[in-house]
Amino acid sequence: MQAEAAGLFGAFEAVVREVTLVLATGVEAASAVIVGLAVVEAVWRSLVLFFGRHGTPESLKEAIRLRLGRWLSVVLEFLLAADILRTAIAPNWDDIGKLAAIAGIRTALNYFLQREVREAEQSRADAKITAPLRSEQGG
Repeated sequence: MQAEAAGLFGAFEAVVREVTLVLATGVEAASAVIVGLAVVEAVWRSLVLFFGRHGTPESLKEAIRLRLGRWLSVVLEFLLAADILRTAIAPNWDDIGKLAAIAGIRTALNYFLQREVREAEQSRADAKITAPLRSEQGG
């Protein structure tokens, strides 16, 4: 009876391992597609600005950069999820250490990217609020 239960558990564990690996690979593939589409969009918008207008306001360039940054932030979260899935199936200390390093790096990148996006959005919001005051003052 115990041998039968152990065999059933082993088969279940193998299925879970395979499903988890497929999920992790799928998340990585989705991340690659998202990065590709985000870059194509950013290049397209940049080309339109570059060839379409002379003296393009910096705010339009900043908007393209921020939109790309937001997508890259989403992708960093997806890639971290894929790393967690891969480590969850057969954790050893080496894998856990690698996950910790990768998670730390990606979290730091995401933190600074999000901080820059927030600061740029705040600057843009402040500019909208103060624009009527500057125009009244002749500036």
